Amino acid sequence: MSIPRTAEHVGDGHPDKFCDQVADAIVDKSLELCPPEARKSIRNAIECLAKDNLLIVTGEVKWTDEIRLGIDVKEIARDVWRKIGYSTCGEELTVMDHIQAQSAHIAMGVDTGGAGDQGVMVGYATDETAEMMPKEWLLSKNLCETLRNLRREKVLPWLRPDTKAQVTISASGEPTDYIVATQHDDPAHCGVSHDEMRQLVYEHVVKPVLGDIEFRPNKINGTGLFVIGGPTGDAGVVGRKIVVDQFGPRVPVGGGAFSGKDPSKVDRSAAYMARHIAKTVVANKIGGATECTVHIAYGIGQRQPEMVTAQTQTGEDVSAWVKEKFPDLSPGFITEHLQLTAPNGWSFFESASYGHYGRSQFPWESIANV
Repeated sequence: MSIPRTAEHVGDGHPDKFCDQVADAIVDKSLELCPPEARKSIRNAIECLAKDNLLIVTGEVKWTDEIRLGIDVKEIARDVWRKIGYSTCGEELTVMDHIQAQSAHIAMGVDTGGAGDQGVMVGYATDETAEMMPKEWLLSKNLCETLRNLRREKVLPWLRPDTKAQVTISASGEPTDYIVATQHDDPAHCGVSHDEMRQLVYEHVVKPVLGDIEFRPNKINGTGLFVIGGPTGDAGVVGRKIVVDQFGPRVPVGGGAFSGKDPSKVDRSAAYMARHIAKTVVANKIGGATECTVHIAYGIGQRQPEMVTAQTQTGEDVSAWVKEKFPDLSPGFITEHLQLTAPNGWSFFESASYGHYGRSQFPWESIANV
């Protein structure tokens, strides 16, 4: 790395992340209700829009009648609302369920084992961190996770769920700057002034994550109070944080959003596979790789990709090695290889906040045996 890098992250209470988590909770429930032998045939493309206490859930699915009857969208959404910490009961959330059947014209290509849509998916890995993720992305994520943990553990009981963070690192990889925005209780009612909140966030969040970096009050809730947050402070939409979800701005973003989609959608499954491949290249130092970027491109209905490329940090092309070791990149093979319709010890809901990558419970984070 020869220049400074900056990345941001958002917490699970961000309104866009609320929508992502609802969409993926619905995907999880559809898999749970479907017999294992039939899971490859169900389809999900769930979209959500949240503002204030209104959530609109729409999109298109291919579910059996039993699955449709077993999925209570309102209760799933309210459960996510409660888990995030927006309220203790969730009854104030109004949910509109407008989920429709998948287009028969889309289904024609997918049911034969082809890609659910066209697109270019990007995977990346670097050996600069143990998680094989960009350091600036990892640090900004750690700030948000620390805020969540301190809120849940009531170490800082005035913290509320909506959070954002940003970290800049130097060319040598040292943190040089940061921004933290965290929702909080009204200082007039919680007995802690806003200035005290800033100091406590620095001591309990910024310094433990970034080390002995300077306390800069204007970098913590820089615009002032942040009492109104979540969907009340801003609207939320599925898929609006795909750079946060992936690798930060250092790496190009490929296809569409991940959340709300079943593995037939290569936006999700092939992106996971590209990450899996990139990690395998770096772990095995193929072509001397300390970094690897993988691109996989599909046309709708096609079983195999139009293009597969893999390149190291020096520009060395290791595509031939990837094609030899991973000759089948059909959606069906990827789904089976990564066990995407049979979550075991993980859920799609978990992936919908704090990143889809760099977390060991997910099967696409494994290194292939090559």
